[in-house]
Amino acid sequence: MTDSADIRFLLTIRESGSLIAAARKLGLSPSAVTQRLQQLEKKLDTQLVNRTARRLQFTGEGMLLCERGAELVQKFDALFEDLQTRRGGLVGTLKINAPLGFGRRHVAPAIADFRQQHPEIDIALTLSDQPLTETMDPFDIVVHIGELPVSNRVGYAIAPNARFVCAAPALLKRFGVPESPEDLSTFPCIVLRENNEDVSLWQFSKGRTRRSVRVSPGLSCNDGDVIRQWACEGRGVILRSEWDVAGDISTGRLVRLLPTWKTPDANVIALTHQRTGLPARTRHFMQYLQSRFRPAPPWRR
Repeated sequence: MTDSADIRFLLTIRESGSLIAAARKLGLSPSAVTQRLQQLEKKLDTQLVNRTARRLQFTGEGMLLCERGAELVQKFDALFEDLQTRRGGLVGTLKINAPLGFGRRHVAPAIADFRQQHPEIDIALTLSDQPLTETMDPFDIVVHIGELPVSNRVGYAIAPNARFVCAAPALLKRFGVPESPEDLSTFPCIVLRENNEDVSLWQFSKGRTRRSVRVSPGLSCNDGDVIRQWACEGRGVILRSEWDVAGDISTGRLVRLLPTWKTPDANVIALTHQRTGLPARTRHFMQYLQSRFRPAPPWRR
């Protein structure tokens, strides 16, 4: 194997899931893809893929070549992009995944401004209500809010972000103001469905005291803008990120409840595949994204 082309070819097959899909992505005929795969296996004297009528299954050797080969390809690309950067600019394609609401309000404007500074970079933004449940392989950066499940990805701090319990003044006139977390069990509540979390169990702390309250959500949605609007209309209590409700609290559309009780923070982080060997475009965008939220994020200014 004299260059990275064979590894890229094999990675395309793995990402595509079938030889037909890989052929479409490569702009080749299925027979040409099959022939090239056979030639690669003959060159290595190793079977890489078990091919059946219904699906492809990589052998242990095939998986090893993909995993180790992907690292080599990334380092290879990073090397030449660094050389290109020294010659005067960032190049290549940057694929980013971000949550729906935060992505629209903060990530999308950052991407547009960054692209204006570096027009040779193509940037593809994908917004998702459950970014961590999707395969991260196609993305260079995944923006995540909240606690990070066990992952082999590398996280970078972007911005601090608390969570507030809020309700509209109209709702509080009808039901009163809760004095303790337990009081919320008698209030109409609204929850945001995301990342397969247990969204109806709300956690509180005050010093060493811990409280867990199971709320009864009459309304739920996978879009944060929707539940915030419902809350502003007086339809229920929400537990929502500071970045989303700070403006409504400042204008009085929402009232923060139980301010002496703390709910778990939901800091904004960005995930990459590894810490070293990142392409120059990925490193530069990460630094740019961090700078957008310093010295304080917009919701705390």
